[in-house]
Amino acid sequence: MAVSENEALCPYRLVLEHVTSRWGVLVLVELLDRPYRFSELRRTVSAYGGRGVSEKMLTQTLQTLERDGLVHRDAKPVIPPRVDYSLTGLGREAAEQVRALSQWTRDRMDEVEKARQTYDEARAAS
Repeated sequence: MAVSENEALCPYRLVLEHVTSRWGVLVLVELLDRPYRFSELRRTVSAYGGRGVSEKMLTQTLQTLERDGLVHRDAKPVIPPRVDYSLTGLGREAAEQVRALSQWTRDRMDEVEKARQTYDEARAAS
């Protein structure tokens, strides 16, 4: 696969975007617990609320994370086909960092909501 101009100019920024993308965060955090088959990973990630992840988007997210060396895809030659996804060592490191940020967000959400309300009220008043 050819290296894009963006990758050549700022490769770490792209990895950061992959790891912190909407679905990348959830995939990494879920795979910290255990390996998942595609369909069960999709159900689990979609359970976070809001609009669920499409098959196409989950496939793209997993391929991107696999290309970055964070996710391992294990395709078993059985009928029906079985594919399991797990974290590599590098992926586990990234997932632990993302999980800490995710936990911080949960812990501080009340403060964030208050700050948003204060900001919105000040903007409405001016």
